Amino acid sequence: MGRAAYLSGSEAHLRLRPKPPTIPRVRARLRLLGVLVACALAVAGPAGGAPRAPEALSAKLARALQAQGVSRSSAIAVELGTGRVVYARNPSLPLIPASNEKLAVTYAALVSLGPVYRIETQVLGLGEQDAFEWHGDLVLKGFGDPTLSSLGLRRLAAEVRGAGIRLVTGRILGDESYFDTFRMGPGWKPHFFINESPPLSALTVDRGRYRGRVSGAPALAAAALFRKALTEAGVRVLGSAQVGATPVGTEAYPIASLLSPPLAGILRFMDYESDNFTAEILLKQLGTLESGQGTTAAGALAVRNILAEYGMPLAGVRIADGSGLSRLNRLTASALVHVLRSAWTSPDFRDSFFSSLPVAARSGTLERRMIRTPAAGRVRAKTGTTRESSALSGI
Repeated sequence: MGRAAYLSGSEAHLRLRPKPPTIPRVRARLRLLGVLVACALAVAGPAGGAPRAPEALSAKLARALQAQGVSRSSAIAVELGTGRVVYARNPSLPLIPASNEKLAVTYAALVSLGPVYRIETQVLGLGEQDAFEWHGDLVLKGFGDPTLSSLGLRRLAAEVRGAGIRLVTGRILGDESYFDTFRMGPGWKPHFFINESPPLSALTVDRGRYRGRVSGAPALAAAALFRKALTEAGVRVLGSAQVGATPVGTEAYPIASLLSPPLAGILRFMDYESDNFTAEILLKQLGTLESGQGTTAAGALAVRNILAEYGMPLAGVRIADGSGLSRLNRLTASALVHVLRSAWTSPDFRDSFFSSLPVAARSGTLERRMIRTPAAGRVRAKTGTTRESSALSGI
C-alpha cells in the first residue's frame, strides 16, 4: 500500500461528470495548511502491505513541525489505499494553503472539464466579404486560453488569409467579454499585480507582454498583436486595434479558430511552475462553464461545489482564488488528503492529476528540494510558499 502524508504549518459547454469515487472513511480527520507554515506529503510505501508506523517516524515528523517562527502547524500521513492514519497533528486546523490551493483547482478542472479539454480562440467577422475584401470589423474573441501566444495569432492570421481575405476595411476588436475585467484576485497584496501574475483577462497573448512590458490592457494588446500578425500575413487592415465585445444580436461569421493544448498539459505547466496566472484563468473558466459567470467568485464556488460533490470534508475550508495568493484562502489537511486519495482512485484522470505534480529533486518547484534523500525521485508533491505560509502536499 502507498502512504499519503500531509505536513502543514502556519456559451456554456455541457459535460457529464464521472461518478464520484467511493473512498473508505478515514477514522481521523486529515488536516492541511497553516498560517505560517504548511506542508502536505503523501509518501509511497512498500507494495506488499500496510506496515505499522514506527514511533521514530512520529517523533521525526513532530520535530519537523517545530521550526523556529512557526506559530501554528498541522500534519497528516495516511495509507493512500486504505486511509489508515499513520500520523496526525492538528488535523482539523484551517490554515493558509499558499499554492497548495492549486491542487483544488487541478482536481476541480479535471472533474468538470476532463484532461483532453481544449480552450478555443476565435476570429469572427462583423460585416461581409466581397471578393478579397472584408467590409467591416474582425473580432479576436478570447475564451480564457492562458497559453495563447503570438505564434497562435500568426496561425489565425494565416487562416484569415486562407479564407481569401486580403483587405479588412474596419477595425480589429479584442473581445474579452467571456470573463469579467477584474485584473486581480480578492485578498491580493497590491504588489502581486504583474509581479506575481499578469492582469487577468479572457483574451491574453504572450501572458500580456506587449512591446517589452506587461500591458495593463491585455485585450487591447492582443488586438494590436493580431493586427500586426495580419499585416505580416499579407492582410491589410485599414482600421485600428481596439477593445470591443461582439454585439449581441449581430450576426458574426466564424473565419478562423485555434485550440489550446489539452487541459492535462496546461495543468502540468501550472503545477510544475506553480503558475498563478494559469490557476486564476482556469478558475474563471470553471465559473463560466459551471454557472455562466466568468468571475473569480463564481469559479471559487464551482471548486467548492465540486469538492463537496466528491465528499471532501469542507469544515473550515474557504476558497477565495485559484492561485493561493489570497490571504483569505483556508484549507485543511483532511480536505487535501481527500483530494489526493480521490484523484488516486479516479480512472478518468488519475494519471493526469499526478503527472502534473513536480518530482522531488527532479522537476518543477521540487527540483532543488529533497536532494540526496530517500524522497528524491519518489515523491510527487505540490509546494506552497508565501510570507504567511509554507505547504507541501503529495504522494
